[in-house]
Amino acid sequence: MEPKQILSVSYFTKSFNIVLGLVLIWRGIWYVLDAVDLQFFGGSHALTAIGGILLGFLILYLPDHDLKEIQKL
Repeated sequence: MEPKQILSVSYFTKSFNIVLGLVLIWRGIWYVLDAVDLQFFGGSHALTAIGGILLGFLILYLPDHDLKEIQKL
């Protein structure tokens, strides 16, 4: 039998802080990219969305020259 993991206040606090930190980073990146969109592309969301999709695929493809990470979705 596997020992049961005991949920404690410190475990919850640590997990909550990790999630909160990730959400705040994501939110900050979102706002920075919105500012870049307005400044350099005149608010053209379609153009920057397509560019972001292509850049995302490139970032996933380059390390191991496949897109297996997408199969997990």
